[in-house]
Amino acid sequence: MQIAKKPLLKIEASAESKGIHLSARGPAALLAKPIIDQINKVFATEKSISSGPDRFIFSTWIPPAPSVAFDRMLNAQVGGMIRRPVPDQFSIAVVKACPNDCLHCSAPSRQGEILSSNVIKGAISQALDMGSYLVTFDGGEPMLRKDLPDLVSSVDQRAIATSFTSGYHLTAELAKQLKDAGLYAVRISIDSPIEGQHDRFRGRKGAFQDALFGVRNALEAGLLVDLFMVTSPHNIDYLEDAFSLAAELGVHELSLYEIVAVGRWATHEDEVLTSGDVTRLERFHKEKNRMEGPRVSALPYLLSPEMFGCFAGRRWIHVDGDGVALPCAYMPLGFGNIKEKSLEEIWREMTRYPWFKGRCSCQMRDPGFREAHAGILGK
Repeated sequence: MQIAKKPLLKIEASAESKGIHLSARGPAALLAKPIIDQINKVFATEKSISSGPDRFIFSTWIPPAPSVAFDRMLNAQVGGMIRRPVPDQFSIAVVKACPNDCLHCSAPSRQGEILSSNVIKGAISQALDMGSYLVTFDGGEPMLRKDLPDLVSSVDQRAIATSFTSGYHLTAELAKQLKDAGLYAVRISIDSPIEGQHDRFRGRKGAFQDALFGVRNALEAGLLVDLFMVTSPHNIDYLEDAFSLAAELGVHELSLYEIVAVGRWATHEDEVLTSGDVTRLERFHKEKNRMEGPRVSALPYLLSPEMFGCFAGRRWIHVDGDGVALPCAYMPLGFGNIKEKSLEEIWREMTRYPWFKGRCSCQMRDPGFREAHAGILGK
């Protein structure tokens, strides 16, 4: 099945026992081979969420195949090698309010006006026109935004729509509305599989039960569910417990991010993951994806230079609650406000920024980057 066709490159997909195998033909096939091989390596050695004769779902982070959004993902991956990359991922904070008081919150403020529906929809439309295949609703707590289903419905077949949530206010009725509006997956955050520790980190008793409440309602509505844990020295010893919780709840994926010394955690540079911790996440990722249970996506491993590299400023635009466009949700380096500049103009400036050249790991962990940008990091 041919899934992408360019003047110098054709990409075909064939169904295999574990999912999909990609192959490239044409004058540019040799140039595209490294990224095609990398994708095939991941597809072949790791379990998918589901694999059937008519539909393949590898991860909540990747569009289902076959689909228009999946084709766009492949075009973006290969095209990034032969032309200016597109913002594969576009995320936007649609609300500032949040019931929690997280110790590691990176959101700049909970005060002030929120972005209007028209501004959000306009930015989504621009991102889709530029090539985005993953649109994520963020916050604050997105479930508090009353018009969230309407915003989700503005994401057409060119991309998948996902949303972060703490589970708060994700009622059965709202979950169904979001599913009907076209939401692909929800990422329900936990800071620990231990209830007391999660509530302490969230700054509110009952936060853990909110997460379970949201998981149950999302699953019942037929949404894909990703249990999303920001990994830190405080919870990295609970990886097995997190996996057991994810399996017990019946979620589709367990995603592991890494805590970043930014926002409320800016003064905790000594309480982030070490290179040894990242290696530990890689081992956990590979081990669990050879076993039964939910898929595991250890993002520090997948976004390492050896794999796909960090997306910040290269493949990702995040817009905060004030409309300021950032390279990612954890890097407070503004490139303009979407209420004043087009997303295309912002992206052009962002991709020309010298620090975003080449494939690298998270630059917020790079002492050189942090020193050069000490002013914006509050140092």
